[in-house]
Amino acid sequence: MKNIDHSLLVERARNIPLYLHAYAFHLNMRYERLIPSDLLDIAHQQDLCGVKIHVEDGESQSLQKLSLEELTKFKSKAQEYGLDIHIETSASDKDTLDEAIRIARATGASSVRFYPRYEGYLYDVLTKISVDLDYLRQYDNCGLSFTIEQHEDLKSHELVTLVKNSGMKNLSILFDFANMINANELPLSALDAMAPYITQVHVKDAKIIREGSGWAHEACRTGKGDLPIKELLIKLLMLGEERQQITSFGLEEEVDYYAPAFRFDDEGGNPWIPWRDASFTPLPDAEYLDERLELEKMHALDQITYIRNQCNDLV
Repeated sequence: MKNIDHSLLVERARNIPLYLHAYAFHLNMRYERLIPSDLLDIAHQQDLCGVKIHVEDGESQSLQKLSLEELTKFKSKAQEYGLDIHIETSASDKDTLDEAIRIARATGASSVRFYPRYEGYLYDVLTKISVDLDYLRQYDNCGLSFTIEQHEDLKSHELVTLVKNSGMKNLSILFDFANMINANELPLSALDAMAPYITQVHVKDAKIIREGSGWAHEACRTGKGDLPIKELLIKLLMLGEERQQITSFGLEEEVDYYAPAFRFDDEGGNPWIPWRDASFTPLPDAEYLDERLELEKMHALDQITYIRNQCNDLV
């Protein structure tokens, strides 16, 4: 890469804001072997800056199931550890946003991430999302920042247009290392297209799989896939002139997660966007459950080491 200020890159690589993402422990949380409070312990033990937690992570012990008193205890524990909290949810409609904001306020979170999930022709889907953002605008000065994630169905320029037209000063884009693949884009070009609007990141690796005239991805152990991890890290670290633009790198190891193609070479100008469920990792057979859950923990901790090593190589 040209015109890199290496001294600035070294400084930012040394101080990269790493966050533990609950999805790295997705299966453990589905079986309640880990709950949100445990993630705070792990993030503290690993000397991370914070945690990114979905409102449903932890099933019956998830944040959306907790009482106000329990959410306050969660907040106090995070403050005790000096950890930032980011709340995540998997839709953009009024009720979903309201619930995520309620939880964010109760836990002392600084940020809410969401992504739209609508079925229909692209222009109709974009209109629905614009309506959701019109509703969200009332929260623009509530003390929270908001990120909309590129989540497999929208292209980079479509997401940028939504953010620009929202009229919100506290809405930006969360860049996932792999999700643009399903929208028939490549990571580096998608990053370039969204760069001025990206403030948060989900770090993972994936294998890119041809599917018809589009592309699917299967998440894998970081460093074992097809994504240009180091180049993405460098470009993201260098965003922002006076200060680092990216405020959090969420470590989202999610081995075996599969996402199909949503956008295609021959789709036309107003393609049909099919319905999709929230992100999901397949469950292991019962006889292999304990082994798989332990493996997931190991993979998550290994990713922390891998990304830190990548940053150390830049220093």
